[in-house]
Amino acid sequence: MIKKLSLIVLTTAMAMTALTACSSNNEGTTSKATEPAKGNDAAKEKTLRFATWDTGDALKIEQDIAKKFEANHPGTKVQVEAYADGFDQKLAAGFGATNPPDVMYMWDFPTYHQSLEPLGTYADGDKDLKKDDFYKGLFNYATIENKLYGIPAGFTTRVVYYNKKMFDDAKVPYPKDGWTWNDFQDISKKLTDKAKKQYGFGVRAENDTYDLQGFVWSNGSSFISNDGKTINGFMNSKETAAAIQMFGDMVKNGSAVLAGGKGQQSGEDIFKGSKIAMWESGIWPLESFKEAGIDVGTVEMPAFPGKPVKGVIAESALSIAKDSKQKDLAWEFIKYYVGSEAIKMRVADLPVRVSVVNELKKDQDPLYKPFYTMLQRSDNSPAFLLNAKWNEVNRQLSSAVEATVLGSNAQESLDQAVKDSERYLK
Repeated sequence: MIKKLSLIVLTTAMAMTALTACSSNNEGTTSKATEPAKGNDAAKEKTLRFATWDTGDALKIEQDIAKKFEANHPGTKVQVEAYADGFDQKLAAGFGATNPPDVMYMWDFPTYHQSLEPLGTYADGDKDLKKDDFYKGLFNYATIENKLYGIPAGFTTRVVYYNKKMFDDAKVPYPKDGWTWNDFQDISKKLTDKAKKQYGFGVRAENDTYDLQGFVWSNGSSFISNDGKTINGFMNSKETAAAIQMFGDMVKNGSAVLAGGKGQQSGEDIFKGSKIAMWESGIWPLESFKEAGIDVGTVEMPAFPGKPVKGVIAESALSIAKDSKQKDLAWEFIKYYVGSEAIKMRVADLPVRVSVVNELKKDQDPLYKPFYTMLQRSDNSPAFLLNAKWNEVNRQLSSAVEATVLGSNAQESLDQAVKDSERYLK
């Protein structure tokens, strides 16, 4: 699963435009990656290209999945292409040269959907997929203009991690589901000891505004209207400003410390060093917290008084390139990859199938249960799915959020961000 929904989308879009413009000059050429190997047996072998953004242990698991698929499909070779941090650039180059991988990890459907094969007919017409076994809301994140372009492979919602030992030492009860942001701030103050350089919470110096949407939705607002046309009165509403200002105020009053930023330790590392008692994130750092010997707990997000808690999903899906010459084989690979056997192999992902969650009792495990509780509360549509020009708007929004956590007034910063961004929506 992708570790952060913060890939360089603007660069990607520009690269795709430039490469598409020159692709007509490359018609008739054949990439070595698609040439059949020599020899009778080799010539019969089909090579399916699969692009991933993962590295390390996650990549090794994906390679093992590819080998299992090959064993079940004699004559097929799955070529796993690890693009890592260059994922967007390499994928854009492949699309621009009409030589993309057959199957790829995908999350940024607004940027790429025109280069992808619609999968609605495949998903609805193939009983082996068992579409009803997926958590329903996950398909919304892979749908553009009512067309499905990806099959959910993994996901995470966001929860609050807490260091049980730090709570025990301070004689502070563990947080429980149903708590409020007022409870959260009170606890953070109690767990702050500046003499020990210990704080209750870590606030990101550089926030991904995608992740902040859960807080804003929970306070009854949004960055953009549901029809994707208006930001004034949404991105700078008093509810949005209050949700963002809360984190700036915690840094200002000393109950939280800035984490990350240039030359600074990440929040995950500070948490592992037992210098912050609470940290907000997705599933990604959980195993590293365990390996560091932290007695860690998880709890659902706090609520604003009188308002329902809302969450945001980070999802990885699998898509098929529109230019793929072997779409049926690509579909078979996707079905295997999102099937029970492969899901169980990908231990860093949260299972997307209800049957697997029930079998493994994931939703009953205290560490994992809050992620699935938050999934039930994640039915809002992220801003980037609502307006094709969101990337331009987001630059101003990101600057406003960064200014707020560094001490500026959220309302003033957001008002300016709206003023600077409205031209992109005309």
